[in-house]
Amino acid sequence: MSAAADDKPVLALRGVGFDYGAHRVLDGLDLEVARGELVVCVGPSGCGKSTLLGLLGGHLAPTRGTIDRVGQCRTIYQDGGLFPWLTVRDNLATGVPRTVPPDARAAKVTHWLEVIGLREFADHFPHQLSGGMRQRVELGRALAGETDLLLCDEPFSALDYQTRMKMRRELVTTLATTPRTVVFVTHDIEEAVQLADRVVVLGDRPTRIRTTLPLPLARPRLPAAPGVAQAEQTILDELGLS
Repeated sequence: MSAAADDKPVLALRGVGFDYGAHRVLDGLDLEVARGELVVCVGPSGCGKSTLLGLLGGHLAPTRGTIDRVGQCRTIYQDGGLFPWLTVRDNLATGVPRTVPPDARAAKVTHWLEVIGLREFADHFPHQLSGGMRQRVELGRALAGETDLLLCDEPFSALDYQTRMKMRRELVTTLATTPRTVVFVTHDIEEAVQLADRVVVLGDRPTRIRTTLPLPLARPRLPAAPGVAQAEQTILDELGLS
């Protein structure tokens, strides 16, 4: 790939707006996401974060403006999407491109079982796993697809606090070994500050970008890490919650 291609944003939104009928949800969004960047969008409940992901993934078309996307994308949803009748191994296999030969496919599945730490659970079904383990399978399946862009719709919101912390570390560790461009939406300010290279703060409907907050520290960041509390306070101020 050429240097020029590497410099091109994976996502570029220009004046994007979206309406549900006469109801304006998003308006005037301008955003670029660089290759390999982890951008977290945070905003109040009901501000249109999931709608934004639908637009980014191409499942919805903008009412106004344009979206340029480079490569393929995959979405991880908050309620998961595993096939209940398939084992962990077989669920992971559904993420591997069909063009991959059978021997290479089996090797990739074994690799992702190791990455997500569930090799001993390969023959278990989703109902036999904890919520955190199911989310790890979903994460592995999405990353096994080798897509350029990963969209995350509050994937850890249903998990208990300790499991959420672990899953944040799992995501960061996995991205360190298999880099992807990620757009992650959440209402959890702590989660945003711990994970993001850059936090995009969204306002109330009709939703616009209130501010963007770069976070240059290595991730994931512990709550007591330098700058974390200050970043959280900045987001609270922007959302009018302080």
